[in-house]
Amino acid sequence: MMASAVRAVGSGRFAAALKRSVSSPLDVVLTVVVAAIIVALAFPLVRWAFLDAVWTGTAETCRAAGGACWAFVRQKLEFIMFGLYPPAERWRAGLAVAVMVGLTMLTAWPRAWRRRLIVAWAVGLALAFWLMRGGAGLTPVPSRLWGGLPITLSLTAVGLALGFPLAILLALGRRSSMALPRMVCTAFVEIVRGVPLIAVLYVAALVVPLALPPGVEIDKLFLAQGAVIVFASAYLAEAVRSGLQMVPRGQRDAARALGLGTWQVNRLVILPQALRIVVPSFVSIAVGFFQDTSLVVIIGLFDLLNTARVAAQDPQWLGFHTEAFVFVGLLYFLGSTITSQYGLWLERRNQTGPSTGTVA
Repeated sequence: MMASAVRAVGSGRFAAALKRSVSSPLDVVLTVVVAAIIVALAFPLVRWAFLDAVWTGTAETCRAAGGACWAFVRQKLEFIMFGLYPPAERWRAGLAVAVMVGLTMLTAWPRAWRRRLIVAWAVGLALAFWLMRGGAGLTPVPSRLWGGLPITLSLTAVGLALGFPLAILLALGRRSSMALPRMVCTAFVEIVRGVPLIAVLYVAALVVPLALPPGVEIDKLFLAQGAVIVFASAYLAEAVRSGLQMVPRGQRDAARALGLGTWQVNRLVILPQALRIVVPSFVSIAVGFFQDTSLVVIIGLFDLLNTARVAAQDPQWLGFHTEAFVFVGLLYFLGSTITSQYGLWLERRNQTGPSTGTVA
């Protein structure tokens, strides 16, 4: 019964799409042109990526075949994923990635949105950092040797996780009745959102060390992480502020009538509703930051995209940079698509949010 219903829905959607494609002569022409372009591009792509591809062998074998050299990706896979991290210790980097992915999946489960989730993030990030850094029984590995997927995930996950509470404070500060907090929070958000991420990274990597006392140094990775946290907090703050504005004013008035203080009203009544409304916006912001981590190359860090670029510069495998970028692009596409589809599911799930009333 369920399968037949699903087939009926699918058939109905296909019929509706087909009807839209041939509803007028212009639509017919455009449909035929687009279909011809897709076919013209698909056949050479399939031939290059699969039919003439080389899955095992050497660079000479790949050059003789003329297709995609996936043997290069297999040969350089560990370097692309983990950069210069010592080969004998890459199991630690793999476990750190698994911990961060697990935390992300746990956060995506609405039933896990409890205070214990904060504890799980604190413990999980500490464990991931210990695995990557070493010490306490593990061989120390300096952060200058980190690279690949752990850098990409840590910048994204830690940046959003630590930027979120700061964003809530900024959003509440922008709506404060006191002039000074409101001006400071507004200036912070507008200034950070008014410059590109690359400028914030430059400030973190070049200006911040100049302001430190002589002899005091901060790890470059931590500077980049701080820049991402600051940048993420400004964008998340705007999303939170929009959610606060969508909560009906009557909610705040009713809470105050019950004798709740300002902090209790925000924590127990306003924020839970506002955050529920804007969670899909958080997902969109997360996708953007996941993709923007490649900018850290300007300060000497190598994320997933840049380790692929370095791998393609191996003299023995020159000329196969396309395969490296296609592989990494597929990873980015997979991560972004899964996250985007999760955001759409979450939006449908949360459609019962407040939609009427005077906004606060």
